Amino acid sequence: MNIALLQMQPHPATPELNFARIASAARSAQAFGAQLLVTPELSLTGYAIANDSARLAEPRDGPLVTRLLQLARATDLAIVAGWPERDGADVYNSAVLASADGVQCYRKCHLFGAAERAQFRASDVPSQVFEVAGLKTGLLICYDIEFPEMARGLALAGAELIIVPTALPASPGQRRVSEVLVPGRALENHVFIAYAGLCGAERDLRYEGGSVIVGPDGIDLARAGRGEALLMARLEPGARAAAALENPYLADRRPGLYGA
Repeated sequence: MNIALLQMQPHPATPELNFARIASAARSAQAFGAQLLVTPELSLTGYAIANDSARLAEPRDGPLVTRLLQLARATDLAIVAGWPERDGADVYNSAVLASADGVQCYRKCHLFGAAERAQFRASDVPSQVFEVAGLKTGLLICYDIEFPEMARGLALAGAELIIVPTALPASPGQRRVSEVLVPGRALENHVFIAYAGLCGAERDLRYEGGSVIVGPDGIDLARAGRGEALLMARLEPGARAAAALENPYLADRRPGLYGA
């Protein structure tokens, strides 16, 4: 599979400008021959939308996701993007994978900080594995990947690729999530990880960038700095078997020792 990953400067509470950036990246990804484009957390609306999230929130059959689905079909891509999802009185921090086959959605389970908890409801439904261009895939959002059980659960369910839209804050400590933790998750679970982040500044927030596509051996296939970037990589099917042979963590697990 050829994969494209967009690291972008968001426009707060301005879906039209954010969609235009995603559409431009989709056209570039199509020209590259990609089957999948991954964009960051809340990429359709911007992340710093504390006063606007209720107004911007839409159901998964609303205009934002519908327009993304049209873009995916026009470019023959699967496209991952984030938006505030309304479900009745609740609003979730959600990600959607839109493709010719329809949509797959995931709601963030681990909310980060007081601002997210004030805006969103945390999901109690774990991510499910589905297929994208022949690859078994799971979705997590940002902080979710920092909990080892989330990635391990997807790996045990058969995931070969974990997609992680993110909005990593700018700080030395957060930088280690991108540089150390995400490659470690890929290595210990024999999976590819596509970690797509925001960059630059948005209202009073600054973002780390550091988007990365990591192989199942924990080695970067492509990595961004702190500015806007469109990463491209090819996910080779034999890489997972080679990684599992060298470091057979999943095969050597002893679940009986780990308790509930």
